[in-house]
Amino acid sequence: MLDFSLPASYQVPSGGNLSDLVHQNATQHPRVAVVSRKLEGRWQEVTAAAFLTEVHRAAKGLIAVGVQPGDRVAVMSRTRYEWTLLDFAIWCAGAITVPVYETSSAEQVQWILGDSGAVAVVTETDSHAAVVESVRDRLPDLAHTWQIERGALAELAAAGSTVSDATVTERRSIPTEDSIATIVYTSGTTGRPKGCQLTHGNFLAECGNVVARMPELFRTGESSVLLFLPLAHVLGRIVEIAAAIAPIKLGHVSDIKDVTAELAAFRPTLILGVPRVFEKVYNTARAKAQADGKGRIFDQAAATAIAYSRALDQGRPGLPLRLKHAVFDKLVYSKLRAALGGRATHAISGGAPLGERLGHFYRGIGFTVLEGYGLTETCGATAFNPHDRQKIGTVGQPLPGSAARIAEDGEVLLKGPQVFTGYWNNPTATAEALQDGWFATGDLGTLDQDGFLTITGRKKEIIVTAGGKNVAPAVIEDRIRAHPLIGEVMVVGDRRPFIACLVTIDEEFLPKWLELNHRPAAAVAELRQDPALLAAVQEAVDEGNKAVSHAEAVKKFAILETDFSEANGYLTPSLKLKRNVVLKDFAAEVDALYQKK
Repeated sequence: MLDFSLPASYQVPSGGNLSDLVHQNATQHPRVAVVSRKLEGRWQEVTAAAFLTEVHRAAKGLIAVGVQPGDRVAVMSRTRYEWTLLDFAIWCAGAITVPVYETSSAEQVQWILGDSGAVAVVTETDSHAAVVESVRDRLPDLAHTWQIERGALAELAAAGSTVSDATVTERRSIPTEDSIATIVYTSGTTGRPKGCQLTHGNFLAECGNVVARMPELFRTGESSVLLFLPLAHVLGRIVEIAAAIAPIKLGHVSDIKDVTAELAAFRPTLILGVPRVFEKVYNTARAKAQADGKGRIFDQAAATAIAYSRALDQGRPGLPLRLKHAVFDKLVYSKLRAALGGRATHAISGGAPLGERLGHFYRGIGFTVLEGYGLTETCGATAFNPHDRQKIGTVGQPLPGSAARIAEDGEVLLKGPQVFTGYWNNPTATAEALQDGWFATGDLGTLDQDGFLTITGRKKEIIVTAGGKNVAPAVIEDRIRAHPLIGEVMVVGDRRPFIACLVTIDEEFLPKWLELNHRPAAAVAELRQDPALLAAVQEAVDEGNKAVSHAEAVKKFAILETDFSEANGYLTPSLKLKRNVVLKDFAAEVDALYQKK
């Protein structure tokens, strides 16, 4: 076994909890803008003092209607200002937040609210409220419902108008660092979601150590972050809490389609996203350059950025490369940075591998993407690349104060103050996941001599071919998926003679591809056997095959008519493939790949 650990950069205060953050900020930085919210088409700043006032109003309302310390209060909403406000209000009332994805079905909502025993829920829209109402007769503990778009905050403020500040102080002092702050239900690729118990101390240790390790990215009064990931996902909560710990200014975007416009308006210094976001920025910019007849210049600029970044790892780029880089900085890179708001120097990426090539590309244009790794059970990023010691292609070193271990079978094990206390109402699953103080992630990985972790796949997703070859699909899937035409990809081949894959086409990029190839508009169903499309997908497959041995390489592929999405049941809310569902529904397509012609 190989272990690696780092000393803590931040110590969780004894008896402290997350409600302390908004109170500290109001005392120490009362006039500093800690949040910016979109009102009537304009970003308007909210100071630390003003934010605390709003948090207290909502907390008093919760207390007034009877929410008790330790009670569970659910929030079902898109990412928005009110979500963060409610989170801190719930903690100030001594209660526990239960996030619910706004895309959740009635059955999922019933399970999460019922299993957690939620006594109240705040929804956002009429449709969210209708979903809750459709299962309310099966939720005996649910006593209160409010809706953000129908004045939830005003209702809470009115209800709590007679509750004193002293009552809030008393309530918020009840939870300690060991108390549960939130129960986050894993989206689950199989079976019912499990509720991860995350404590106040988990979040404080996680975010406190990230901020302390990278102070240059979290400068109070200067830095800002735009959050567009779901707050129902633990990564979104990490952004919210890290921003409060620093503190830096936080903005929210509800619709992913608005991100490009809001980056230009909000102009963050730090962006947090998933690889697909950064892939799309690159692919869109390249496609635009090709459409404008500047595709060759863009490709030269990209190659120069990658070479420049790689040279940084070797010491310093030579003079010819520096001159070439300076020219492309004026022609290309500055425009790409402007598309990201113009002020952002760094991004933090998680959820899946970004890929070495894109990592070097972004650093080469002056926008460094720092990859990290974590799970809901580890309260988000349990490893990350520090801004001053990055190893592109890895997910970084363990969080300061924690340890990573590679078991004999290659599984990544984790230990530290950020690791959850167990699954809500599920002692059996807890015992399986936590052994001798270590959390078994289910992921496979390696640690280098400097403690940088590389994730190579999932234990349960390992494919064993008929010839006995073990194949981790994630490596090649991530490489193939990076191609602009590819929506999703799933490698198959368990107990089969060779590796193959199912491919979906990115419906947003397809019209651009048709235009670039001087083709009329057409649907994927009409193009599945089109020679040009097949050749383009083969290019993506060939690129993916470069990352693996011949025995692991994809030999055949099939293009599906439909994309994989959460809406059609093939992706979880956190965008993980439901492999068993795909295999069941597309069994005929898989079988066809192995039929001799």
